[in-house]
Amino acid sequence: MSKPLRYGLIALGVIIVLLLMLPLFVSVNQFRPTIEQNLSAALGRPVQIGNLDLSIFSGSVSADDLSIADDPAFSTSPFLTAKSLKIGVELMPLIFSHALHVTGLTIEAPQVMLLHNPAGLWNFSSLGAASAPAPPSTSSSSTAASLVVEKLDLLDGQLTVGSTTSSKRSVYSGVDLEITNFSASSQFPIKLSANLPGDGKFSLDGQAGPLDPTNAALTPVNAKLEIDSLDLVATGFLDPNAGVSGIADLNCTISSNAGSAEAQGTLNLSKLQVVKGGAPAGIPVDVGFDSTYDMQHNTGIIKQGSVTIGQAVTHLSGTYDFSGDTPAINVKISGQGMPVQNLESVLPAVGVVLPSGAALQSGTLTTNLSTAGPANALVTSGNIDLENAKLGGFNLGSKLGALSAFSGISKATDTTIQKLTSNVRVTNDGTVINQLDMVIDGIGEITGNGTVSSTRALDFKMTASLSVGGSVGKALGGLMGNSKGMKLGIPFTIGGTTSDPTFAPSMSAAGNPASGAAGTAKSAAGSLGGLFSKKKSH
Repeated sequence: MSKPLRYGLIALGVIIVLLLMLPLFVSVNQFRPTIEQNLSAALGRPVQIGNLDLSIFSGSVSADDLSIADDPAFSTSPFLTAKSLKIGVELMPLIFSHALHVTGLTIEAPQVMLLHNPAGLWNFSSLGAASAPAPPSTSSSSTAASLVVEKLDLLDGQLTVGSTTSSKRSVYSGVDLEITNFSASSQFPIKLSANLPGDGKFSLDGQAGPLDPTNAALTPVNAKLEIDSLDLVATGFLDPNAGVSGIADLNCTISSNAGSAEAQGTLNLSKLQVVKGGAPAGIPVDVGFDSTYDMQHNTGIIKQGSVTIGQAVTHLSGTYDFSGDTPAINVKISGQGMPVQNLESVLPAVGVVLPSGAALQSGTLTTNLSTAGPANALVTSGNIDLENAKLGGFNLGSKLGALSAFSGISKATDTTIQKLTSNVRVTNDGTVINQLDMVIDGIGEITGNGTVSSTRALDFKMTASLSVGGSVGKALGGLMGNSKGMKLGIPFTIGGTTSDPTFAPSMSAAGNPASGAAGTAKSAAGSLGGLFSKKKSH
């Protein structure tokens, strides 16, 4: 071995030994008050850290524990705790002048509690506020505005979200936060990701800052937000007893400033259910939106939106309120000439189930509805208009049975609805249908009122206004001296369930008689008895 190489190796060994011995001569614990003071001043909250150790090779100082106090108006428990804190430092100033220059902070496995109060304020809103309590300062220059950190990382954290008025909490795991070139007085890049209950994922990537000096929650943000497989119930967003559920995928952009946020994007909802007693929709529902959100009051306006189900498109507008424990909405929904065959798969989501074996094969639907209230007690009301609809696999003529003797009703396999109009009101208890008016091909006009319970039980009082036809009908008309142009108002009831409706004659007139001949029809129905067949159609 040559002498230069030997001397070089000896020198390298001496340097390594000196580096290994350096922590014996540099007591990093002397910097703990300074670190606590700087962090407390920057956050506006008391910060405590545990015993410090210096790692020469990684150029970092590690702390055993970290605790950041909460806003006392929210909780006396810590806002953030962690078992490990790593502080990146510049070694040369530390070694030769015992000066601490922080280059980065890494917090491992932090536990963070986020709380909001009835006024819509969050416990992190006061982070960085100069008025917040902090330990006595030994250097007046240590302020939030002067703190600059090249990189701030929170790794594999757990985030618990709740309110001051409820014990209900939502917990999110795998929380990772990365901030580079952090400065309270300028904009900085930010990345945030988390696991959601039910295998969902959350990610935000963009720019934030400068930090709002009075309310950190109002700090400007320009970012892209993506949420995959968000379970609306499992995440605690909706009450599991409300009957509303679904899986959401969100893709949107957010731009906020001065307490107002603009959001545009799309929301895909699968397995959607919107009423208690309903069933998940068979196909996804796509929602496009352009919204303005008031960050101070946690309320927003949907300036324009659309709901797309296949080729069927509805438009919506309105307001929403996230300030309470339960989200609330007030929106208008309108759709013109929507193909009903595209809507069939989502009917179970609103508690509508077609008769067994039946299918909507054609027709268009027009709706004008409003939905209002908290998410666990929504009320939807308005009117619907169905035109030229074909209900395949359902034989209404067969269900009406011997009524065909009066009118010559066709017993075709399918039922064609020329027109249907109605007022509807949907709540958790079921659906109320008023002023129902149907014109059915080969049968006539049917009117009435009724309800569909949350268990899909039917209770309708109807009147069939039928033109005289068929052998019995013509004979009856002849006896009355009018065999042409006569109409019979036949009162009947609809019971059973939506999947297996039953029809029966009524001895009292229905709520909305179709004609003045209802009394005559009542008498005829009473005398003929088995007017309606109890057999199921095939």
